[in-house]
Amino acid sequence: MKALIRLMRGCFLIPLFFMLLAGSASAFKINVLPSVVVLLPEWPKNRKNYDEPEATAVAIRPGGYLVTNNHAIGLAQSAQIRLADGREISIEIVARDPSTDIALLKAPIDFPVLKVSSIPVLGTKVCAVGNQFGLGLSVTCGVVSGVHRTGTGFNLIEDFIQTDATVNPGGSGGALVNLRGELVGLVSAIFTKSSDANIGVNFAISMPLVTRVVDDLKRYGKVMRRDPGISLTALPKKRRAGESGVLVQAIKSESAGEAAGLEVGDVITFIDSKKINSPSHFFSIFHLYRPGNMISLTYQRGNKNHKTTLTYPK
Repeated sequence: MKALIRLMRGCFLIPLFFMLLAGSASAFKINVLPSVVVLLPEWPKNRKNYDEPEATAVAIRPGGYLVTNNHAIGLAQSAQIRLADGREISIEIVARDPSTDIALLKAPIDFPVLKVSSIPVLGTKVCAVGNQFGLGLSVTCGVVSGVHRTGTGFNLIEDFIQTDATVNPGGSGGALVNLRGELVGLVSAIFTKSSDANIGVNFAISMPLVTRVVDDLKRYGKVMRRDPGISLTALPKKRRAGESGVLVQAIKSESAGEAAGLEVGDVITFIDSKKINSPSHFFSIFHLYRPGNMISLTYQRGNKNHKTTLTYPK
């Protein structure tokens, strides 16, 4: 069995070859594969039910920088990656952000960095590239089923792209790409309550969120987030059917929210042009901005709509 697994790891181009031969991803760029590696976290040997885990990582910045999921690193204090030629090399775990489930790694060699795509539209064909079931890199394709998904319960801060491209254990930290070979998202989660197997509802962290987090982790070793000083809650059920937005429940004194002129009872409906549907949605979008950025808010007070500018605190 081990020999078979080694053979499959060494032949990770085969799934893509047959996919291209069948025409299901005729426009897919084969140069995606050198930007994706098998991740081998070195977890403590004394943990319960020890089983050497495997996952995936994607080149994100020149200089050997790779990005993966924080849960893929788990308890590991060190890790290796496996290259296409079978070599395994040690890498550095640079920094982690549990709130978004993103971790930044650094390898002693460089990798080609994929071009980043804009947020895809519904129905866009995409492919997930990852080390599914620890058998080596493989490619599965599907479509974008949803964008800006939040409130799934996976992470504190979420901005997911939903896809039906098959994702299984080991695929975490892999690349979600469009058929031009552009990076659309970081494969992150399988949505199922009864099994770790794929059921067609899978999530990838959007590239705006990945980029925001990676830039801070690389520069500061942590993500520079600030509190807007407002507490939000969902609209009462009787208002949800016909309205979107979130209700301002409390405002801290001398906060950015107070400076923007918000009051308890206001209903925030938009950040810039993005319609808000839940408190987690608001904060996920809010934390895409950086200290000093000016953020346009639309809110309702009574029966009137108002606009204001909220400054992301420095």
